[in-house]
Amino acid sequence: MSASLSSARPALDRKSYLIGLAIAVCGAVLFSAKAIVAKLMYRYHVDAVAVIGFRMMFSAPIFAAFALWQMRTEAPLSNADRLRLVVLGLIGYYLSSFLDFLGLQYVSAGLERLILFLTPSFVLLISVLFYKKKIGVLEWLALLISYAGTVLVFLHDVHFGGPEVGFGSALVLASAISYALYLLFSGELVRRVGSMRLVAYAMCVSSVACIGQFFLLRPVAELIQPAPVYWYSIVNAVFCTVLPVYMTMVAVERIGATSASQAGMIGPVSTLFLAAIVLGEPITGIQLAGTALVLLGIYLLSRRRA
Repeated sequence: MSASLSSARPALDRKSYLIGLAIAVCGAVLFSAKAIVAKLMYRYHVDAVAVIGFRMMFSAPIFAAFALWQMRTEAPLSNADRLRLVVLGLIGYYLSSFLDFLGLQYVSAGLERLILFLTPSFVLLISVLFYKKKIGVLEWLALLISYAGTVLVFLHDVHFGGPEVGFGSALVLASAISYALYLLFSGELVRRVGSMRLVAYAMCVSSVACIGQFFLLRPVAELIQPAPVYWYSIVNAVFCTVLPVYMTMVAVERIGATSASQAGMIGPVSTLFLAAIVLGEPITGIQLAGTALVLLGIYLLSRRRA
């Protein structure tokens, strides 16, 4: 009996790992698809303020419900932690998302995803600059490979897209840096508050900022949009925001942060092909080569950090 139980345990562990891996991959694909949805919405002459505003209008009730549930089941936060959560929500989900959607008005979905995928490298570089973290030769090589791949795709897009690509890339780059700061500053707080609770509260803060920005900068009449804008906003809110956030958390619990982050490498690849299928963006050899370099660099970086 004991022999059969011991032989069954590895099979169960493998099945649990594969399920967690599948959840992580699906979460990465869904989260990356927000660039595709935003591009589709821009065809209806809405801007980044409207895209992010409608996104959070539809996702806010879900995050608010989860936050209220967390408030009833968890101990109350200190005033200092509440202030930290507000700051994290503003830089991590409001500012980074707004800059990202703003940049998407000028760059291809594939280039946007590649730049955002450099976030782990920005975390490492900020740690080196401000926390005096020491990194080895392999990590420097990984960074060099990743940035070379992004520059390759950037130069390709500038050649075909003009100077606006540079401005859009700078906005997306600022978005990635903003989110890297969120990841660094949330490290200590997440240990006290918990990842699920932190995300729920931070997303509520972001929702208030995004919706408030919409009503501050746009007339109420702009709430009236063509029906496809509402449908795309619901898809953006539920399938590209709420589900990926919690799928990633579930995946981290099942297979660990390192494996979940490596599964997230499917994001840039899925965006490249989804953009070709849905938006008609061309796939060239330079784009594939640049994507491969970025994926290789981030893979080396994640293996070294593991």
